[in-house]
Amino acid sequence: MRCGGVALLLLAAVALTTLCERRDVLELGDADFDYLAAEHETMLVMFYAPWCGHCKKLSPDFAKAASWLKGSVQLAKVDCTANADTCRGFGASAYPLLKVFRNGVDSGTYDGPRTAEGMVHYMKKQTGPDSVLLRTEEDLQAFINNYDASIVGFFQPDSAGLPEYLKAAALLREQFRFAHSSDPSLGQPYSLQQQGVLLFRPPRLSSRFEEDSVLYKDHVTVASLRRFIRDNLYGLCPHLTLENKDRLRVRDLLTVYYDLDYRLNPTGSKYWRNRVLKVVSRYSSRGLSFAVANKNDFLSELEEDFGLGMSEGAELPLVTIQTRLGHKYTMREEFTRDGSSLERFLDDYFSGLLKRYIKSQSIPENNNSPVKVVVAESFEDVVNQPDKDVLLQFFSPRCPHCKKLSPVYIELAQQLYLDPNIIIAEMDATANDVPLGYDVQGFPTIYFAPAGKKDQPIRYEGTRELKDFVKFLKRESRRPLVLNGVREEL
Repeated sequence: MRCGGVALLLLAAVALTTLCERRDVLELGDADFDYLAAEHETMLVMFYAPWCGHCKKLSPDFAKAASWLKGSVQLAKVDCTANADTCRGFGASAYPLLKVFRNGVDSGTYDGPRTAEGMVHYMKKQTGPDSVLLRTEEDLQAFINNYDASIVGFFQPDSAGLPEYLKAAALLREQFRFAHSSDPSLGQPYSLQQQGVLLFRPPRLSSRFEEDSVLYKDHVTVASLRRFIRDNLYGLCPHLTLENKDRLRVRDLLTVYYDLDYRLNPTGSKYWRNRVLKVVSRYSSRGLSFAVANKNDFLSELEEDFGLGMSEGAELPLVTIQTRLGHKYTMREEFTRDGSSLERFLDDYFSGLLKRYIKSQSIPENNNSPVKVVVAESFEDVVNQPDKDVLLQFFSPRCPHCKKLSPVYIELAQQLYLDPNIIIAEMDATANDVPLGYDVQGFPTIYFAPAGKKDQPIRYEGTRELKDFVKFLKRESRRPLVLNGVREEL
C-alpha cells in the first residue's frame, strides 16, 4: 500500500475515534433535559457556548473523559446559545460551567480538575454510596488495593461513632475514598484493638520507610477526621500530580522529578522513589516536605520557573525546592544513585548555603531612559530603595493593553524625570519572577511602592490617563512631585 493510502487509513481511524468520543457525550436541550437527565444516576453536564474559547479548549478532554467513564457516569453538554431556558435555570452565565447531577437533580458545581484524567478521577468518587459496606476480608482487600488512599471505619453495629463517620464520608467523598465494616476483627491485622478508623496508603507507595496504614484513635467527629486524613494522607514522600499540587504546595516542598509512571513503569517508579526515601527519611522532622513527580507533567514549569532544560533521553531525576514564600532552589549536581548528591543538597539548604534560583533577564547596562527597566535580579536595588517612591508596571510584550498604555506611561516618566524622589519603572512579568507581595494575574498590573513602606505596595486601580496617574501619585507620595522640573505644592 502506498504512503497516501496509509495516511488516509490513519486519518480515518482518528476521525472514527473522535466520532465515538463525541457520541459518548449526550447533547441535551430545553426540550429533553429534565427527563433525560433523570434517567442517569450520576451525570456531569457542561453548559457551554460555541464561541467560547475556554469551552473549545475543554471539549477534547471532556469527550475523552466521557469515553473512559462510559457505563458508570454519563457526560452531557448543553449549548446555552440555543437552550437559554435550561442554562438560565441552572445559573449558567459564564462558560464553561460544569455541574454534577444525581437522578436529574442538581448536586452542585463541579470544582475538580479540568483534564480528562482529573474528571474521571473526580467523577468516579461521585458514583455509588458515600461509604462502601465491607463484609469480608476479601471485600477489604479489594477496596484498599487501589491507586488512591482508602479510609475504612470499623464499628460495632450499635456504635455511636458510625453515624458521625458516615456524615464525614458524605461531606468528604469528593476528596477521599470511604468504606466501613461492622466486623472490627477485620482491622486486627492492622493494630486495631476494638473499633476505630484506619487510613490505608496506596499499595503503589508502599515502602520499608513508613507504615502502610495509620490508626485514628480519637473520638470520631467530622472536623477531627478531616484533620487526621489531611495530616496522614500523603505520608513521607507522596506522588505530586497536577490534581493535588495545590494541596501539597502549601508547605515548603522538595520535589524529585523523573519518568514516574506507576501504571506503565511501576518498577522504575518505585526504584527512584526508594532512593529518595532513603535520604529524605533522615530529614523528615526539619520542616521540609517531600514528593516525587512525573517530569513530563511539569515540563513547562521546570523549564520556565526553574531554568531546568530537558535534555533528550535524560534518565536521572531533577530536584527542586519551592517554599511557601516563593523562594526556589535547584539541585545542579547530577543525581547519584546512592543519594549522596541529594544529601549534600539538603545539607546545604538547611545550612543556608544554597543560592536561590531567580528567573531574570539580564540587568541592562544602560538604564537612563525615563522609564527604568527592572528585572528580577535588579528589583531589590531599584524598587526597594528605601528613600524612593516607585511606580512599577508589570507588562507582557504581547499584551495589546500594555502597548496602548506605553505612550501615556512614557509621558508620565518624562514629566517626572527630574524628580529625585520618584522612579517610573516597568518589568516584563513573562521573563522575570514577580516578587512576593505583588499579585500579577493580568497585564498591565501597576503597583506603587512608597518610600519607607516597601513591604506594603499599593495597587493602582484607576484609569490609565496621564492626569489620573499624576493625581494618584500626588495623593500617595509623602513628598511634593517635581513635574517638568517644577516642584508641586502639597
